[in-house]
Amino acid sequence: MPRVSKVLTKVVTRLTPLSDSPKLDAQVLLAEILGKSRSWLTAHPDTPLTKSQIATTQEALSRLEAGQALPHVLGHWEFFGLDFDLDSNVLIPRPETELLVERAIHWLHSGAEILNIADVGTGSGCIAVAIAKNVPEASIIATDISWPALAIADRNGRKHNVADRIDFVQCDLLSPFTKISFNLICANLPYIPTQTLLGLDVYKSEPTLALDGGREGLELIRRLLSSATELLTPKGMLLFEIEASLGDSSLSLAKSIFDSAKVQLHQDLSGRDRLVEIKT
Repeated sequence: MPRVSKVLTKVVTRLTPLSDSPKLDAQVLLAEILGKSRSWLTAHPDTPLTKSQIATTQEALSRLEAGQALPHVLGHWEFFGLDFDLDSNVLIPRPETELLVERAIHWLHSGAEILNIADVGTGSGCIAVAIAKNVPEASIIATDISWPALAIADRNGRKHNVADRIDFVQCDLLSPFTKISFNLICANLPYIPTQTLLGLDVYKSEPTLALDGGREGLELIRRLLSSATELLTPKGMLLFEIEASLGDSSLSLAKSIFDSAKVQLHQDLSGRDRLVEIKT
């Protein structure tokens, strides 16, 4: 029977044209199939794989070669120290989005009044769930226009035992909540300009609905900010993630709509513009 080291080598070879990190991806994939850790693979290179494990590996590689992303093939991915279920209807949680969650949790722990919190465009529910896990008193409305995405978000809420504090709602932005005030609004909306998106690999592997931000990349963000002027409480905060090239335009947009608020632009760990913070 083929052994771990030999199978890893073959998987790396097949993933090399598909990935910027074929060795890491091969280890993650094989570790998942064997139900072991990556370090275990290194320590047990001569362990034989069963016929079933070989077949599962071949099936996974075929899906990857067909253009599916590794997290979607695995069916789950880590974000903010938590494991989230995924499918092709939701965006894969990215490390840069953890900046938004960190700012939200820090603000809530710093003495902010915790009343109504909104997570707009919740997708997999990673933002809402991560906040709820770290702020036990938080009560969150998480919205998305996609029913299939909300099904995954609800599953993740139940998986991490916070579903009783998150209300998952299918709607356009915050359209049903005209009579509710929020003291914190978080949003990771589609923000990639359409023409830019068409040239990216992610366009082929993740849901366009979660990526396409319109001609300038700010279409949905502009709509949210305009409505949020009536929804955000005094001494409230709004956080929204942006595409790295949209720092200046996003900052100008936020300042033009919230002209009396404190508006800041934050960079991610790679030093790229990533998050706009508005405090009223």
